[in-house]
Amino acid sequence: MNYSNTLKSLFNLQRRGIKLGLEHTTNLLNEINNPQNNFKCIHIAGTNGKGTTCAVLQNILYLSGKKVGLYTSPHLVRFNERIRVNGKPISDYDVARFFKSIYNKAEQIKSTFFEVTTAMAFDYFSKQKVDIAVIETGLGGRLDSTNVVFPELSVITPISYDHQNILGRKLETIAYEKAGIIKKDVPVLIAKQDKVVENVIIKKTKESNSKLYKIDLTLLTKINTDINGTEFCYKDEKYFVPLLGKHQVENSILAIESAGIFDQSIESMNFSKGVGTVKWPGRMEVLDKGIYFDVSHNEKGIEVTIDTLKEIHPNKKLAGIMCIKKGKDREKIIKLVTKYFKKIYIFNNYNELLLPANELYESLSADEPSFLKLGSIRNCIKNLKSDINEGYIGLIFGSHYIAEDIYRALEISFDADII
Repeated sequence: MNYSNTLKSLFNLQRRGIKLGLEHTTNLLNEINNPQNNFKCIHIAGTNGKGTTCAVLQNILYLSGKKVGLYTSPHLVRFNERIRVNGKPISDYDVARFFKSIYNKAEQIKSTFFEVTTAMAFDYFSKQKVDIAVIETGLGGRLDSTNVVFPELSVITPISYDHQNILGRKLETIAYEKAGIIKKDVPVLIAKQDKVVENVIIKKTKESNSKLYKIDLTLLTKINTDINGTEFCYKDEKYFVPLLGKHQVENSILAIESAGIFDQSIESMNFSKGVGTVKWPGRMEVLDKGIYFDVSHNEKGIEVTIDTLKEIHPNKKLAGIMCIKKGKDREKIIKLVTKYFKKIYIFNNYNELLLPANELYESLSADEPSFLKLGSIRNCIKNLKSDINEGYIGLIFGSHYIAEDIYRALEISFDADII
């Protein structure tokens, strides 16, 4: 089975949808001698900021001399981005080799796409003999496939409303699912949380006899964001992160503290280098003059992205290209978009995971028909560039799944290595 055919077969598993629960993953891992037991890991859950926190953390650990695995999802352009060692994606050969070896069993178990991908990551990290792996949950935590690991540290980024059709409508219910990664006697580090969320986490840590660490943002000072990145001081140390916005500062601090809890011998210079050299495309990424791309895809994430954009360009009107994944709470997102954007473009997409363009267009036009246009991605970008010339700032947002189309339309080469 070659790489191309492997990907077709692998993505075909998405027809089985999302299955919450660990039984299938456990059965699959049993078939390959439970590779997740062969390496240490840090497990990260939350709603927003998981990917950036993972990326900064793996960079700090790598620069401190460790061999580091990184498992994140979804990818931007190539599937291989999901599984990395020392910043380099898994090879096509290793993807095909693993899938061929597990295919029959996966069919017998009726494994999902994410279950097989998770097993692939753990198998690869074991074979590569990583010193530590940074593992991001896919969806939720308690019943997420990644929750078969027993980590050195559990980390929870800010929790807000998302995937309510799966995780529940109440914030307490969502928090309960995310806090499900907490294990007995394993320390827990959390970002600043809503009080309701924090109470759920505190209860879970007490039940698990887990030591709880909280980020102290009173120690954060002098934040300055411009088009190149964000400077900040934390615990009287100066840092620069080449990502835009206060939220990326808080993600970086979460990564700094995670690394420090895991290994107290890491030198301060590796913290600053790890933060200062991180690469994480699709997060307020400058694609062209006046055009930004961010994968924010829920109400809170989009709101933070808009706030960052307005901080950098306080007197500019906003124009955007957007999409929404199926199953999202579109009413809240649409309300946010109509509040801040003067123009919105929607392009025809053919990804079955995304809301059809016509349906999104109709949802928006019921609210604010005057600022909408629907068309091809190239025409949308052409219109956005014209708006930039007229003094607007452009934002492309709504999903990871449009990245490849966006990069191709703007003729931007994509480098999957992050170190």
